[in-house]
Amino acid sequence: MSASGGTKAIVAALVANLSIAVAKFVAAFFTGSSSMLAEGIHSVADSGNQVLLLVGGKRAARASTKEHPFGYGRERYFYAFVVAVVLFAIGALFSLYEGYHKLTHAEPLTSPAWAFGVLIFAIIAEIFSFRTAIKEANLVRGRQGWVAFIRRSKSPELPVILLEDLGALLGLIFALFGVTMAVVTGNPVWDAIGTLMIGALLAAISVVLAVETKSLLVGEGASPEVEEQIRRALESAPEVDRIIHMRTLHLGPEELLVGAKIAVSHDETAGEVARGIDEAEQRIRAAVPIARVIYLEPDLDRSRTPAS
Repeated sequence: MSASGGTKAIVAALVANLSIAVAKFVAAFFTGSSSMLAEGIHSVADSGNQVLLLVGGKRAARASTKEHPFGYGRERYFYAFVVAVVLFAIGALFSLYEGYHKLTHAEPLTSPAWAFGVLIFAIIAEIFSFRTAIKEANLVRGRQGWVAFIRRSKSPELPVILLEDLGALLGLIFALFGVTMAVVTGNPVWDAIGTLMIGALLAAISVVLAVETKSLLVGEGASPEVEEQIRRALESAPEVDRIIHMRTLHLGPEELLVGAKIAVSHDETAGEVARGIDEAEQRIRAAVPIARVIYLEPDLDRSRTPAS
């Protein structure tokens, strides 16, 4: 994923959520709706999360140092993991608490027209944000399905924004359901039920995000397709007889470490082996430009070395 594409989706979501949060709090004040209050907190949490993603992208772009020789690319994974924690701690837990409180201390809604007007506005704004995220994701996901893209993407920003926007749209639908049922039936318990549904939704999304970003934070290798490209590039080098073993690790979304032990002919000179390694590295970088750090260890192909 290009960094610019992720940033565009983040900024679109941030602008939408800030405007929506203000509208939701105004509606919650006039109506006393717990669903609207929960949705307001949800939008504030989402806005904070988008700021965190922008900060993570900025910090990840720093140059490598002696203390961090491989750079700071994985800070994007750390901040994406923090987003999952914040979404759960602020969004989900508050919504669940507010829903329980309203369920046990039900209060009638007032001025429901405020809630309906804000919800319609919020749905339109979220559709705009979600559309931007989908458009940017379509540029990079290729033939992958949406579930596969979210699970396999090495760039955390777009999957996070996609899930946040999806959760925001569903949360608005839940809030609209709760407010509508409370107005139609005259029973404010429906508003509390809508709030609990929002809390459960946010908890589920935060768990998915935490699991996926934790995997990236711990360290993931290249996708099978990228590893196959690297193998073909290595094996096409005339000085490389075969790959004995190979390991890859994402140092960041656009930075890949490649380590491999390669078999070379037993009668090659040190100079020939060194030139062969240089050529193999060039072939890898030409095939996979994100392969920034490459370590190739030459070894004899003992399966073909004549017995002494």
